[in-house]
Parts: sequence; C-alpha cells; structure tokens
Amino acid sequence: MTTPNDTGNTLQQFILNGIPGLEHAHIWISFPFFSMYLIGMVGNCGLLYIIWTEEALHRPMYYFLSMLSMTDIVMGTSTMPKAFCIFWLDVKEIGFKSCLVQMYFVHTFTGMESGVLMLMALDRFLAICYPLRYATILTNPIIVKVAMVTFLRGAVLILPFPFLVRKLRYCGTNIIAHTFCDHMSVVKLSCSSIHLDAIYGLAVALLIGGFDVFCITVSYFMILKAVVGLSSKEARSKAFGTCTAHICAITVSYKPAFFTFFAHRFGRHNVAPHVHIIMANLYLLLPPMMNPIVYGVKTKEIHESVLRLFHGGKVIVTHSH
Repeated sequence: MTTPNDTGNTLQQFILNGIPGLEHAHIWISFPFFSMYLIGMVGNCGLLYIIWTEEALHRPMYYFLSMLSMTDIVMGTSTMPKAFCIFWLDVKEIGFKSCLVQMYFVHTFTGMESGVLMLMALDRFLAICYPLRYATILTNPIIVKVAMVTFLRGAVLILPFPFLVRKLRYCGTNIIAHTFCDHMSVVKLSCSSIHLDAIYGLAVALLIGGFDVFCITVSYFMILKAVVGLSSKEARSKAFGTCTAHICAITVSYKPAFFTFFAHRFGRHNVAPHVHIIMANLYLLLPPMMNPIVYGVKTKEIHESVLRLFHGGKVIVTHSH
C-alpha cells in the first residue's frame, strides 16, 4: 500500500493481482495460457527460420510476415513470463520502473502489430490491383523504410505514456487488477486527474488503430472491386485466395483488441473484471499462436517449405503474388 504523500516518483512498486475473482483458479488458467504462448513462440520462430532459409520466400509478402512474427514474439514475451510468475509462484510484485517499461513495450508492439497488418493489406492491394508494377513499387529499400516508419510511429506515440504515468500521484492502493501493466489499469489507481492520460490514450488509439483500420478497409474495397472485374471465376478465386490468411489474421487480432479497448473506456460496469482481463491476455496470445498456423495452412509456399523441412525432400516452391 502507498501513503497519501506517494507520487509517481516515490512509489516503489505495484502488485499485479492476476485475474480478479479467479485467483483460486490461476494454476488451471495458466495451462491453456502457457500452451498458447509456447505454440506461438515455436510457430513464429519456425516461420522466421523458414522465411530466412528459403530463398524463394525472399519477397515482400514474406518480409511483412516476418515483421508480424517478430512483433508477435516481442508482444507475448513482454507480458507472459510475469503472468506465469503470478500464476505459478504467486510473485505479484513489479517495480514501478519495470511496470513502466512493460507498459511501453506492450503498447508499442501492439501498435506495431496493427501497423504491420495494415502494410500487409497494402501489399495485397498492390499485388492484385497492380501486378505488373508490384515488384518495382515494393523494392527492398521501400520495405525497409515503411518498416522503420511503422516501428517509429508506435515507439514515438507511446513514449509519452510512461512519462505521463510517472507524473501522477498514487495515494490509495497500488494493486493492479491485471496480469500486466496496461496503461489504463495503472492510471486508474491514481488520485490525480487522469483526463490528460485518458484523452492522449484515446488519441493514440485513433491515430494508430483508427488509421490502420481505415487503410485496411479501403485496400480491401479496392481489392474486391478489382477481383469482381476479373473475367473468369478461377481468376477471381485465385486472386482473393491470396488474401485469406491475411483476413484471418486481421480477425484474430482486431476482435479482442476492440473488445479490450471499449471495455476499458465504456464497459466498466457491464463487463465482469475477469472477462476483461482474460480477453486482454487473449489479445496478446491468440494472434501469435494463430498467425503461423493460418499462414502455414493457407499459404502454399510456406506449406510446401514446411513439408520440405520435415520430410527432407525437394519440394518445388511456386511463385505467386
């Protein structure tokens, strides 16, 4: 507990309480969480290895997929080890500065995840709508630049979060009803005015999530328009088939993200706390687990590369946009 004179500069630590109301079931909840985390880490590391070693996959679509895998690895690893310490060892303390660092990494890389999904939508748009110019538009230097911009956008916009949180006064409880240091979960403990934090958090969500969703929507509208205009049913099916894995990735990522965002700001009295916390954890576990599986099943080139890796045979990888 803190004293009434505590401020963000003198508070030593927070207590992460895990999943409120389900503390007795932490050990059972940890099993599916750990399974999802392990599958996600193995799957994404495997995907990175395949893309790195398979020269036929050294193309824009797979470079963006590599970015998604690296983002998923960091996103899950920034929160889950501490969550398992809570579930298994009942170690709930986290230092104030460590909490701020975790907060920064979580929000930076969830923002980057959204940005990479947006870039992948633009990649599909160029591949389907401008196939002859695809290779000349998405050159390696351009891919490096857009990747850096996507990372810097999240890193810079999220940077004020820890500084704003640090300036707040904490004169009540230091117990966070969460498994990790989420921005809004921390600022709600303050006895200072949190209007600036809430407004800035909403602005960042709109600048990142809102902008990305808009770009993804426009991209798929143009893709749909182009696909409908194709002459044969087979061509339409093949063109839209290249988007299937990406659409699944968008669904898996954005559904729990929107639930978490709106529950924090508008559904505090309508959503049970344990439901909100479980969904927030699924937001960090589901995409890393599902993305390698979806792309491994739905993408022919990756599927063939996996078969070659495990069977040791020569599998011909066909090129397609």
